[in-house]
Amino acid sequence: MKASELRSRTVAELREEIHSLLRQQFNLRMQRGAGQLARPHEMRDVRRAVARAKTILNEKLRAGEGS
Repeated sequence: MKASELRSRTVAELREEIHSLLRQQFNLRMQRGAGQLARPHEMRDVRRAVARAKTILNEKLRAGEGS
């Protein structure tokens, strides 16, 4: 997801997105541990998406847009 798409979301929606991405990251880690990870690049993509979403969430919180 692009940063511009994330910026249009509310703080609550960003938190839900981060939660979803962290769950996806966990599932990918479990697949990697079991030797069933078909596309290893997804690990990097999800990790970066989490960082992107957290960065935008912190920007919004510092600007006072949500609690």
